[in-house]
Amino acid sequence: MKLIFVVMALLGTCESYSQKLIHGKITGIAQNKYEYLRVSDRQQSQLEKVNAEGEFNFYSKGSIFYLLEKNVKIDSFIVKNEKFIVVNIRNYTNQLDNIIVSNHLQNQRNIWANPVAITAVSAKQVENTISSNLIDGLVKNTPGLNAVKTGPNISKPFIRGLGYNRVLTLFDGIRQEGQQWGDEHGIELDPYNIGNTEVIKGPASMIYGSDAEAGVVSLRSLQPQVIDGKIHGQWISEYQNNNGLYGNGVSIYKRNVHWYWLGARSYRIAKNYQNKIDGSVYNTGFKELNLSFKTSYQSKYGFSNLNFTLYNDLQGIPDGSRDSLTRKFTKQIYESDEDNIKDRPIVSNRELNSYRLSPLHQHIQHYRIYSDNEYSLKNGAKVSGLVAFQQNIRREYNHPTMLEQAGMYVKLNTLNFTGKYQFSPMGKFTNTIGVNGMYQSNRNENATDFPIPDYKLGDVGIYAFSNFESGKWTISGGVRLDQRWIGSKDFYIGTNDVTGFEYAIRNNQDTMGANLQFPALHLQYSGMSASLGVTYEVNENIHLKGNIAKGYRAPNITEIASNGLDPGAHIYYIGNRNFVPEFNIQEDVGVSLNYSDLNANFSVFNNHISHYISLMQLTDANGNPVQLVPGNWTYQYQQSAARLYGLESNFQYLPKYLNGIVVESSIAIVYGNNTSAKYKNAGINGEYLAYIPPIKWVSGIEKVFQLKSQHLNKLKLKLEYEFNGKQSRYFGLYDTETATPGYSLLNAILGCTIQLREKQTIDVNVFADNILDKAFQSNLSRLKYFEYYNSSPNGHYGIYGMGRNVGVKVGVHF
Repeated sequence: MKLIFVVMALLGTCESYSQKLIHGKITGIAQNKYEYLRVSDRQQSQLEKVNAEGEFNFYSKGSIFYLLEKNVKIDSFIVKNEKFIVVNIRNYTNQLDNIIVSNHLQNQRNIWANPVAITAVSAKQVENTISSNLIDGLVKNTPGLNAVKTGPNISKPFIRGLGYNRVLTLFDGIRQEGQQWGDEHGIELDPYNIGNTEVIKGPASMIYGSDAEAGVVSLRSLQPQVIDGKIHGQWISEYQNNNGLYGNGVSIYKRNVHWYWLGARSYRIAKNYQNKIDGSVYNTGFKELNLSFKTSYQSKYGFSNLNFTLYNDLQGIPDGSRDSLTRKFTKQIYESDEDNIKDRPIVSNRELNSYRLSPLHQHIQHYRIYSDNEYSLKNGAKVSGLVAFQQNIRREYNHPTMLEQAGMYVKLNTLNFTGKYQFSPMGKFTNTIGVNGMYQSNRNENATDFPIPDYKLGDVGIYAFSNFESGKWTISGGVRLDQRWIGSKDFYIGTNDVTGFEYAIRNNQDTMGANLQFPALHLQYSGMSASLGVTYEVNENIHLKGNIAKGYRAPNITEIASNGLDPGAHIYYIGNRNFVPEFNIQEDVGVSLNYSDLNANFSVFNNHISHYISLMQLTDANGNPVQLVPGNWTYQYQQSAARLYGLESNFQYLPKYLNGIVVESSIAIVYGNNTSAKYKNAGINGEYLAYIPPIKWVSGIEKVFQLKSQHLNKLKLKLEYEFNGKQSRYFGLYDTETATPGYSLLNAILGCTIQLREKQTIDVNVFADNILDKAFQSNLSRLKYFEYYNSSPNGHYGIYGMGRNVGVKVGVHF
């Protein structure tokens, strides 16, 4: 059940009050629904709860106001006196997706009126979702969003079958730049410092530029809610028994009328996860630390924010090596030139069950400092700007004889900038122009493996967007032009006579006898993106939507210039600098139903991509895989054409005759084909794209028990069934992928909220995922393909997913 109902924005009917305590009462809905309501001011800076009688108190620095959403009809808005108001609501549902105000296209807009397919996930949903990492939590709440996984803590978001540099991740409006081309490179964000999230499904290049070809995952940090000049905050703690995950996150803030500050810290640690086929999966543990601080000034004209974040992660690197007879995991103790994977020693039980990481691991650090500003002008226009600097440092240690020597060691510096001007309303039109871009510098440090060269990159795009609303129609559209350049110098590699390791030759060192691994490159890319969408309100309960968008993506550095081993991925990449940009055109058609007891959405999409870039395993003349580095696969990038199409549907039903019952269900289907003539009718031998999720159906039923206790007034129990179909449409060329059987999982959660004082609550959720301890493999798990033998004594190949996982998550709000 969605737990937050934000009531925001009808103004013009209520006078402005300055620094006064406003009392109010909500009428017209069932008493047990009041807990979903929140009251907000114009800046949406404070969210106050409504008590069990529908009453609220609000310390206002401006005006109380409400949003006339399509599903929230206000019969009356009565100002009793300057300090008391009464609001009567009819046709109410408690669906978060109906009332979140979207930031997409840089305008605050009702999701129901937005032609673009968007799913909103609230901060409360994130907090109440149990998962191994942030992206997995969003996947649980968003049909059409999947993740390619490399163990419990590494999940790369995929939207409608596309991922990597085709999905743009934003944090507080900033592009997340962290070498996201890597297979095992996750998202560097604090899972306990996430507020509302939006997943935009479909090309969003028109606003965000390259890399938003498939969509956007836009995450916002936690925002202070109470304005009383006192200390408030939250503490979240969780434990998961499968891999012994301990997590703690605390945030505290203080806010008055104009200023606030917020500090947050979190720490998570886990050992190897387990299942009944593999036992404990070696080197899948992690240790993660996050720190952040923000301060802000707000006035009636706008705001200015200054933020800083730090992310530090030590992450195991599994390779799946085993003993051929016992199937027990083994570990590397020699360098690659002397290492025989089939003769490695077996990992001890003590190591398998320890929180201590293997010496062969990743160390990822990510820092951000940024300022976000927005102000209203006297003519009714708005101007906003964002500038950010972020640094991503990635070390991958893969030398067992020299533990302090990193195999890959890259440092990426990125300067992001965004500017936007929203004109004052022109009748029924709202017009916006904007610019955004980035400048990057990437450098290989003291390393021995060099999958990509040092490079510098510049990127800039300008756009114009317009929104028209008249009666039952909402029409929006825009156009954007992008320019990107990327350059690098000759990059030579030498060999250390003592260690035998390779090293980068720099500072005018003698290149005699050295290997020119990366010749200099100077490339430019340009592209145009566009979008046009329409929403028609059939009546207050039914909305029809249609959208067509053209997306653009410039090839990333590894696709054009790679020529080396990524030790964490165990892949030697080979790029092609003759690539041209990808372009796609996607059509979306959908319908939304919104009644007091039923909320439903249905959409279909069709996506054509030209110059589609994908990986192909390199083989010799006999079709045998080539291993340029022993024990590692070799893949080369290629370009072709592709088509992806499918549908998504979800509904939530609250039977009026069964008080406290909520029935939810969602389904997502996507197909992906390589449409080049070479692979026509080739089936698994090249026609089907890799990493396409199978059909996924999730259905759940929840019962809320109302209790007559002063402190414990409700208890909820939810049972969930998750079905993942078999994937027989896979990229089987050169055994890159194999068929994946379908599987079903049964999950449950028991939760309650304890009310201590007016603004002090404790949320407790006890959960069990995969209750029946089902042994399964997902075709989106890279670990499925970590196998070195053609036969297995137990009939199982690769690594299986997480077994039964039982735990508890507690959130204390004060």
